[in-house]
Amino acid sequence: MGLYDFTFYDLIERNAVSFKEKAAWFEADDNRTLTFSQYKENVDRLACGLQKSGIKKGDRIGVLGKNSLEYFLLYGAAAALGAIVLPINWRLSADEAGFNLNDCGPKLVFTDQEYQELIKGLKEKLPSVEKFYNLEKNGGDFIPFDSLMDNRADLVLEDVATDDGFVIIHTAAVAGRPRGALLSHGNVLCAGMHFNYLYNVTPEDVHLNILPLFHVGGLFSATTSFHAGALNVNMNKFDAVRAAELIEDKKVSMMFTFSPILSSVLEEHEKTGKSIKTLRLAAGLDTPETIEKYQKLTGGTFYCMYGQTETSCVATFAAYNERPGSAGRMLPLTVVRLVDDYDRAVPVGQVGEITVQGPMVFKGYWNLPEDNEYTFRDGWHHTGDLGRFDEDGFLWYAGRKAEKELIKPGGENVYPAEVEKAILEHPAIEKTVVFGVPDPKWKEGIKAVCQLKEGQALEPQELIEFVGNRIARFKKPQYVEFISDFPLLEDGSPDRNKIKELYGGEQ
Repeated sequence: MGLYDFTFYDLIERNAVSFKEKAAWFEADDNRTLTFSQYKENVDRLACGLQKSGIKKGDRIGVLGKNSLEYFLLYGAAAALGAIVLPINWRLSADEAGFNLNDCGPKLVFTDQEYQELIKGLKEKLPSVEKFYNLEKNGGDFIPFDSLMDNRADLVLEDVATDDGFVIIHTAAVAGRPRGALLSHGNVLCAGMHFNYLYNVTPEDVHLNILPLFHVGGLFSATTSFHAGALNVNMNKFDAVRAAELIEDKKVSMMFTFSPILSSVLEEHEKTGKSIKTLRLAAGLDTPETIEKYQKLTGGTFYCMYGQTETSCVATFAAYNERPGSAGRMLPLTVVRLVDDYDRAVPVGQVGEITVQGPMVFKGYWNLPEDNEYTFRDGWHHTGDLGRFDEDGFLWYAGRKAEKELIKPGGENVYPAEVEKAILEHPAIEKTVVFGVPDPKWKEGIKAVCQLKEGQALEPQELIEFVGNRIARFKKPQYVEFISDFPLLEDGSPDRNKIKELYGGEQ
């Protein structure tokens, strides 16, 4: 670490002094509480164990599991060693999880018991992995987690810089493969500073940690709260009944949400009378109806934003009431420019591609130099998303470029091409186009418009299950429509715009 560097581990050391005996983490599933000083002590012991197991600066550590204290300890221990955490989405199929692991070559893999059979089936395909550990404190067939904690924490700290890699989070598949976005310590800490400033987070706040730690939203909401000296109340997996209980019991003041999380909590409040009046802040993606209902019931504020993994979660941000429907204004340390297809800036009111500069921008895609050269051309991160600025500097999201069409059911990223590929594996399907449609539960749903081969018959639910058995189930279509007159372009390819125009309305 140099004179001007600051890492996530430095934050852990700072908090152990500044907030010493204050509660940092509450594990809702087993009622464990750790203070900030205890968190550092546990991080040091784990880092020492990892170091003895052979982990060095730059090594990757794979993690496949639900949110837990052990998961968050791994982030801290990796930071102390300069190692890189590789969180795997537990909703993925075995093949998808195996691809993401192999893509980054982890030396160790930590797994919850419920995913160990999946990992056992991949062992022969993971040549870089030297050891497999239980992520859960108790249970599982792999090496016990506690075996890494059984030491005096005689840790030898690595020389880690602000700009060193900290976490690799895979984005949705582009051109048939996911890409691992490498985020640095600086990215994580800059996001924390932005959120703390914009939300006015204090050590008195209590954050309900419900988004998964493999997701940039879950990781950054947890680290933001930690950064401020606030308490993280952690849920292993979202459950509306338990969430409402925790909001009342722990006086939760902030949570990050993707539809339908917040609406489920509001419904539980109305059903049971559980108090949610302390919930002063909610942020993320949701429908106007849910946002306005939340604000009316609690008097709290909902914050909207635009961002992606590659921009360390957000690039623009505002309270919903400032400009309903917009994605907010630029963050204090972020510059957003809208450009045309020739990378020329477009005037106010005109739609252009959203490009970003600043310390929020990720370090690049893992081992994909050509993709990085294209993404970072002209000194800007090109998001592939479209937007326009109004006269007051608010960004209005306007969809995706054709090269990066994306669907976001419940906050997850799904590329149509990946779903289409799975659908076309069915022997009864001749052609298909997949796109996003308005959905009352997920905000955006996945719809497949298909043409059957001559003489074939197929029920929509059969196709949905077929796809769900081949790729992650959150990527399967919620809606399937079979048509006989399939619109085509002159070259014989599907006319995507025409199909969406005809079949893309409210479901």
